[in-house]
Amino acid sequence: MHLSLGFSPCPNDTFIFDAMVNNKIDTGGLTFDTALEDVETLNKWALEGKLAITKLSFALYLKVKEQYNLLNSGSALGRGCGPLLIAKKAIAPEDVKNCRIAIPGDNTTANLLFSIAFPEAKNKQVMVFSEIESAVLDGRADVGVIIHENRFTYQQKGLVKIIDLGEFWESTTGSPIPLGGIFIRKDVPEAVQQQVDTLIHDSLQYAYKGYPQLSDYVKQHAQEMDEQVMRQHIDLYVNDFSLGLGEEGHAAVGTLMEKGLKR
Repeated sequence: MHLSLGFSPCPNDTFIFDAMVNNKIDTGGLTFDTALEDVETLNKWALEGKLAITKLSFALYLKVKEQYNLLNSGSALGRGCGPLLIAKKAIAPEDVKNCRIAIPGDNTTANLLFSIAFPEAKNKQVMVFSEIESAVLDGRADVGVIIHENRFTYQQKGLVKIIDLGEFWESTTGSPIPLGGIFIRKDVPEAVQQQVDTLIHDSLQYAYKGYPQLSDYVKQHAQEMDEQVMRQHIDLYVNDFSLGLGEEGHAAVGTLMEKGLKR
């Protein structure tokens, strides 16, 4: 059976899916047509039901739950891994509502976490996540919500942290931070859904066997990132929750859904 599959080119996703999509493990007859795209592009496609299997921001879950099921494996969820709000100079949190804010997509979990922390802040500009640091530096935005590898690079560019949105979430809810998950369209046969879930788990276990060595697939899609940043990225976003959400992970996703409904 041939299935369309979308995930980001970031090291955490390519690390997880490498063995599964490049025939390093037995896929039981399943083959995959992969699309590596920014998560906000994947979010938009999911609203159209475009891909059979896709990485999505958990913030979008409520909008696609009639079409997609959440798989147990492959998620980015944890502690100390949330988005950061950054600026060129220190800004008091109470002044953020008056700023021009760059966000990595309307439907991203980063935007939802920002909105929970700063409900009065409305002047938002959507940008590709990799452009947000530059937008703050050149004055197109006053503050920016950064995700992915930008957590490791903003200080090198002279930017400062205003608030760690993940820390805010953890301190107010006690839950780990649910960033993104792997979803499968409900029209895929249930047995195949379970097979895909197991394959993602097995693909990640395969990747761990060779770690900290990085495969060519991970390095190929990491653009200009150096290998140390790739490993920091994987260490931050790939963990036991990626192998299986479990009770704690599913509870965290449920808490995020409740918060999202109250926005």
